Amino acid sequence: MAKLKLDLHPIYNDSKAINKALFDIFEEASEKKIKTIEIISGKGSGQLKKKVLRFVESKKIKPLVKRIDKDQKNFGRIFVFLK
Repeated sequence: MAKLKLDLHPIYNDSKAINKALFDIFEEASEKKIKTIEIISGKGSGQLKKKVLRFVESKKIKPLVKRIDKDQKNFGRIFVFLK
């Protein structure tokens, strides 16, 4: 199963770069017809994970999403499954 992976560690404190990276990965998934995106937000304080979840729940992205799985073993990882 093909999936895309986005590690946000290098840009965790750059809000514009985070939004661009998230938009880009969803666009790439759409173009390549890939149905799974793994997003690494890191454990930290949880603020970056909340930002990612807000992005995925946004009006533009939510219609593309089938489901979101939060990794139970790794708090800093989220899987997004696309329709």
